[in-house]
Amino acid sequence: MQLKGSFIQSLPKIELHVHLDCSLSYDVVKKMDPQVTESYYQQHFIGPVRCNDLSDYLQRADHALKLMQTSEHMVMAVEDLYDQFMRDHIIYGEIRFAPLLHTKGELTPKQVVRIVTQTALRCQEERNIKGGIILCTLRHFNQEESMKTAALACQFYNKGVIGFDIASDELGHPLNNHLEAFKKVQEQGIPCTAHAGEARGAESVWETLEKLHPQRIGHGVRSTEDDHLLRHLKNKNIHLEICPTSNIQTRACKDLHSHPIDKMYHLGLSLSVNTDARTISNTTSTREYLLLQEVFKWTIEHFYSCNKEAIKHAFTSGTIKKVIDDQLDKAYLKYL
Repeated sequence: MQLKGSFIQSLPKIELHVHLDCSLSYDVVKKMDPQVTESYYQQHFIGPVRCNDLSDYLQRADHALKLMQTSEHMVMAVEDLYDQFMRDHIIYGEIRFAPLLHTKGELTPKQVVRIVTQTALRCQEERNIKGGIILCTLRHFNQEESMKTAALACQFYNKGVIGFDIASDELGHPLNNHLEAFKKVQEQGIPCTAHAGEARGAESVWETLEKLHPQRIGHGVRSTEDDHLLRHLKNKNIHLEICPTSNIQTRACKDLHSHPIDKMYHLGLSLSVNTDARTISNTTSTREYLLLQEVFKWTIEHFYSCNKEAIKHAFTSGTIKKVIDDQLDKAYLKYL
């Protein structure tokens, strides 16, 4: 059965992988800087259908980062993303960002995290959306910067922060600078995810799993290069945060028809559908679902299963998981 866009939009969804600085709408950018025109926004904030590589893709966030250096603008960015969640009917969302990137103006890293977490908690309450904030260290950070980010995660854990991540370009940036940071947060019981298998192949996923021990992998689409890795991911129940449109733009995949999400789903891997960078990829959760329906003939059963897996692997309490799980059952099961 072909599902209409309005129907897919109305379905409750889980978003586990979305970057705050890569998801500013034109409306909020215009409020931050009235001189930005819509054509400038489309040219500089939104990436092309195919970027040169992941590094080229990530550079599109620089324009947003220049704006996100004040308390007022950080609040506006968080509110804007929760408004996008509302339109997509996201009932549970985990937002990630690297606090050290927002300290080029008046703010300290601690102030940045406090502003984002407090705003997120307020937005969750006002919009009846569950979730939290994941703090990111970045591949190119040195050990001191990574440890600073880990310390912030520890300080704000259970005060809006719910997890820890490593993001940015895998190429040319080994994990050695980040081993202590991951060890620190894991000693405090903080759940971890990690970007891997995007700019580099299956060996990147193996390295990340062996050195950082995350519960989830951000992207991981190139895991299909190694059948042994696919079996390992399945046997260890390691969740993959898949972001289809982003994977095409960064050239992790040739095109959507050759994207491995359908193969991974039918192999029984745990995965979810995410946007990654709503602005750079010019996408929404609803659009990602529609693309999967169009290309792979996904049905409501596929989306139900992915959302159930997402909340199962979410970085939240069992109580909240039960609430969200019940909402998914109520919305989806009547159509199955």
